[in-house]
Amino acid sequence: QVQLVESGGGLVQPGGSLRLSCAASGSIFSINTLGWYRQAPGKERELAAIIISGGGTNYADSVKGRFTISRDNAKNTVYLQMNSLKPEDTAVYYCKAQITTVVRSIVELWGQGTLVTVSS
Repeated sequence: QVQLVESGGGLVQPGGSLRLSCAASGSIFSINTLGWYRQAPGKERELAAIIISGGGTNYADSVKGRFTISRDNAKNTVYLQMNSLKPEDTAVYYCKAQITTVVRSIVELWGQGTLVTVSS
């Protein structure tokens, strides 16, 4: 089995910073694509940032220049550094991973979600 565990959410003032982490564990052969999605109250889940196995990244226009996604392959962990946070960044943040297991099956998993609240 494979699972994702997120951490790092919380309450922050506008202009502040937070770093989210998402660690994968279990019968992992390799981790392909890693992404951070977010869902604000009353809105659909949307992609915030994505990083592929080669290190290429892509960001939603709304977070470009403020958020940075990175990965530590040795730790099977993906991070989302969020700077210059705005109230409109308030959402539950979910990580998503495409993983090749040790038996060479490909699975897509979601983390449990972590709440980020940006408010004064």
